[in-house]
Amino acid sequence: DTNRQISELKFKLVKSEQEVAALEQNVIRLEGQVTRYKSASESAEKMEDELKVEKRKLHRELRSALDRIEELELSNAHLSKRLEKMKANRNALLAQQ
Repeated sequence: DTNRQISELKFKLVKSEQEVAALEQNVIRLEGQVTRYKSASESAEKMEDELKVEKRKLHRELRSALDRIEELELSNAHLSKRLEKMKANRNALLAQQ
């Protein structure tokens, strides 16, 4: 009877050691996953920060371009008016002659 109990306990010990080994492997695997996920997360955060900086830069450039367009349109309107006045003056001079 004692031998049977000893063999059962030995079997349970071996089984427990196998479970411990399996759990240790699982821990190692999960730690590897955590490391990969942390790395991916840090990379994504860095990329997000870079994209935010790029977005701000592009918005500044857009505002600058829109301001320049407005300036050029005003200048164009002014020059068009001057041209029309010059044409009108020329036509008036030609009409007088």
